[in-house]
Amino acid sequence: MIPQLNVTQLLREASSGNRQSLDQLLPLVYSELRGLADAYMRRERSNHTLQPTALVHEAYMRLINQREVNWENRAHFLSIAAETMRRILVNHALAANAAKRGGKETRVSLDEAIGFRNGEEIDLVLLDEALTTLASFDPRQSQIVELRFFGGLTVKEVATVLDMSTATVEREWRTAKAWLHDQLNNK
Repeated sequence: MIPQLNVTQLLREASSGNRQSLDQLLPLVYSELRGLADAYMRRERSNHTLQPTALVHEAYMRLINQREVNWENRAHFLSIAAETMRRILVNHALAANAAKRGGKETRVSLDEAIGFRNGEEIDLVLLDEALTTLASFDPRQSQIVELRFFGGLTVKEVATVLDMSTATVEREWRTAKAWLHDQLNNK
């Protein structure tokens, strides 16, 4: 686990325009970003053209080039990183669908270990739309879904990242899954 204080301090310095902090930050967060990317890519089709390393690098470049973000802490950074990776993959899926001109929609296989639809396939673009709607009225549940489903984190890890109790994470996770299931089955 990365020392919380070091990452938080570097993020705050980076927000203030200190470019050297960014150079020090990447080695501290790279393994966690790579873990997020690996989790995302495990759910993608096997012949996906985007590799986990490229996903990490593209997400990191987008994150560090943001000028209006006041990074609160490591959890805030990882949450935004997970959302950024999701956006990159959704944009990639939309571009692929546009190139196919109405071809088969891009689907991802859901991990049975998470218990979300028991390994059925789901449309990534529809999931993104549903998560965006969820975030509009319950940002915390949306964060939990991103970290659990896309980030592959356990309930305990999500609780640590978001500084919440495991019971709260479990309750919010169940509620968010039920809402998403309903949204995705009614599309």
